[in-house]
Amino acid sequence: MSVPLMLGGIPIVLHAGAPELSEQDAGASTVLRMSDGAGYKMTRYQKMAGSISGQGWMPPGLDGLDYAEPLELRSTQVSTMQSTGLVFNLVSTPRPDQAPWAFALVGDEWLAAEVATVAGVATVTAVAGATQYQVWWFPVYSVFATRPPKSQSSSTATHSWSIAWEEA
Repeated sequence: MSVPLMLGGIPIVLHAGAPELSEQDAGASTVLRMSDGAGYKMTRYQKMAGSISGQGWMPPGLDGLDYAEPLELRSTQVSTMQSTGLVFNLVSTPRPDQAPWAFALVGDEWLAAEVATVAGVATVTAVAGATQYQVWWFPVYSVFATRPPKSQSSSTATHSWSIAWEEA
């Protein structure tokens, strides 16, 4: 199960460095307080943002991308959900080239479980004795990214690069 990180259709090859990924919420929400002190969370939208960086023997080859337009980011940062139930409404779109996979907790062991995904809903096949289930997937996002800052070291023959991205 080795799928590459991809941005704008360009795979980030291992020679460009094993990608370091971060992902965080970039939504617009705030907690409002009522006169009695009760808090209510108000959310206008939910989006993700993050960064990707690497250091390797060659640059990642992303200079030809059009950073003025949204780009498809096929992430290798795993997303997971856990429940006692078998049906999961996934919070992001799974990569089309890597189907979600699942695990079932039986005793103190996580065992592989069958899972089917249709229209963002993953359904795990029940496993005898399981008390919890997890579904894992690699998400795909439409993102705005910045042209990667980069550096090159002649003394170590390495190329360093980083990309900031935000869901469109």
